[in-house]
Amino acid sequence: MALPSTKKVGLQLYTLRDELPKDPRKVIAQVAAAGYKEVELFGYADNKFWGLSPQELQQVLKSNELHAISGHYDFTEFLGPDGKMDKLNSYIEAATILKHQYLVVPYLADNLRQTADDYRKLADKFNQAAAICKKAGLQFGYHNHAFEFQDLNGVIGYETLLKETDPDLVKFEMDLYWVVKAGKDPVEMFKEYPGKFSMWHVKDMDKTDSTKNTEIGNGSIDYKKIFASAKLAGLEHCIVEQENFAIDPFVSIKESATYTTKVLIPELG
Repeated sequence: MALPSTKKVGLQLYTLRDELPKDPRKVIAQVAAAGYKEVELFGYADNKFWGLSPQELQQVLKSNELHAISGHYDFTEFLGPDGKMDKLNSYIEAATILKHQYLVVPYLADNLRQTADDYRKLADKFNQAAAICKKAGLQFGYHNHAFEFQDLNGVIGYETLLKETDPDLVKFEMDLYWVVKAGKDPVEMFKEYPGKFSMWHVKDMDKTDSTKNTEIGNGSIDYKKIFASAKLAGLEHCIVEQENFAIDPFVSIKESATYTTKVLIPELG
């Protein structure tokens, strides 16, 4: 396995979900000024991101020397029993305009994940969606929370997804905060499933309140150890995300970008 193909730090724009709708052009410029080179999108609705068409957003990103390597899109309709294709087709169209590498499922609705058998059905749906994405020149990915690690009569849903999806078609975006929150060790998971985790959400855990986030390097997660196992994981893109703040969000994302670039990326191994 090669070392990560990029040493650029990315930002999941959900981090700035309260600011983006007010003035997306200004916020995106601030993201670039904070030191980011890549972004991951969210919030695609009615064929727009925060009032911008994919074409308009691509021009804003390009003018700020940013690349939207990935996007979180709502796959609920496709993953449901009817397997509706309409939204998936629109996602692929937007992703092509924005030059994504990845289309990512960010969340599973409660009704889709009640039993161990549900996860087996999801793995099959993932393979189907991923094959469609591949034909369009895109890679399909899945982003975890903590619920996937619940015991369902001796079965762990996340393990089912890892084992029963085609490794060439389906990649995993490991949210490192949620893995740690679930009581798991990311590095041990890399050892068990090498090469599957091509993207990471780098999100730190507050030292006193594990339900809160903090700037990368200020929390309780041992990120130096994790980044030292990047090759084993199959990492291609590291994406900072923070869901809540104790300081100004734009100060926060700059601190996280600086620490990730200067301290963690040199640890890549």
